[in-house]
Amino acid sequence: MLWEGQHGTSALYRVATMWDAYWYQDIAVHGYAGSEPVPGPHGPYEAYAFFPIYPMLLRAVWWILPLPVHYAALLVAWAGSLAAAWGIFAVAARLHGRRVGVIAAVLWGVLPYAVVESMAYSELVFTAFAAWTMYAAVTRRWVWAGVLCSLAGLTRPTGVAVVVGVGVGAVWAAFTQWRQARRAGEVRERRALWLRPLIGCALAPLGFLSFVAWVGVQKGRWDGYFRVQDAWQSHFDFGRSTAHVIREMITVPDTIWLTDVVVTLTLVGYILMFMVSGLQRQPLALVAYSAMMLLLAIGDAAYFNSRARFLIPAFALLLPLATGLVRVRTRGVVPSMLVAAAVCSALYGGYVVFVYNNSP
Repeated sequence: MLWEGQHGTSALYRVATMWDAYWYQDIAVHGYAGSEPVPGPHGPYEAYAFFPIYPMLLRAVWWILPLPVHYAALLVAWAGSLAAAWGIFAVAARLHGRRVGVIAAVLWGVLPYAVVESMAYSELVFTAFAAWTMYAAVTRRWVWAGVLCSLAGLTRPTGVAVVVGVGVGAVWAAFTQWRQARRAGEVRERRALWLRPLIGCALAPLGFLSFVAWVGVQKGRWDGYFRVQDAWQSHFDFGRSTAHVIREMITVPDTIWLTDVVVTLTLVGYILMFMVSGLQRQPLALVAYSAMMLLLAIGDAAYFNSRARFLIPAFALLLPLATGLVRVRTRGVVPSMLVAAAVCSALYGGYVVFVYNNSP
């Protein structure tokens, strides 16, 4: 309402079209080859930096429904959000019970950067694929885990984290099954039990590798995808740029934005929750997935404030907090806390979308 009163444009249009939403919609309409590069300070921005699943789903919805492309993009993103929340509930309920599942899904919806869950971004579809991949892993459906992981790898570059989660979990499951079969002297009879995890492990990286290879062919060099990412200054620097920004926040406080503080506190909170996850003895696939998501978010050299957005799919790191809240027996405390968190998240989300002048 404030945005429409001050600027005369729809807030819905704003969340449907801002920043990276342009690229997904341009790919859906024109394809990769028809999308024009945009000049940037570090080289041309190109559509090849963006993975294809979300634009493909967007194009299908846009073709079927009589909607402008940006609202079709928003519809796909919202559907992805709901599928992601359902997947988060399914994983948490499987491990800790339905009440923890509900709280975990709600916590995901009230994250500081939860406004992204209402934007035309690919994080929502990716989180849905990641959550259901982890559900397949914790229920030992390894072939399904591999297939869903491959789709996650076609949705965002952080699909690598899902690949690592499935790979580590599947190899450990295969080794455990093989060892048990060997002790029982039934290796041949139980071969299917330890082959399925290995099949899932083999399927997991196919999506990510196929897109990176395709971009390499289009650009005429094996590292073509990574060279496209140079325009965004996106490469792995082992956390040097993250440390540099945090050090500047401490030494030059006059340059701090509210977003810098929130992102830093988010990173610290996720690191602490990862430590608790280890003590909680989560399934190995979940721990490996969370570790890789943290590593990619902290170690990326790109724009600092994007780190909190990169961690939106790291839902497993919310499980320690969800299991802690479920133990609170004082009536009304947990609902009140979640409502307060929702209000704070909404207010901060409004600031990120309508006041802050950079992308989330």
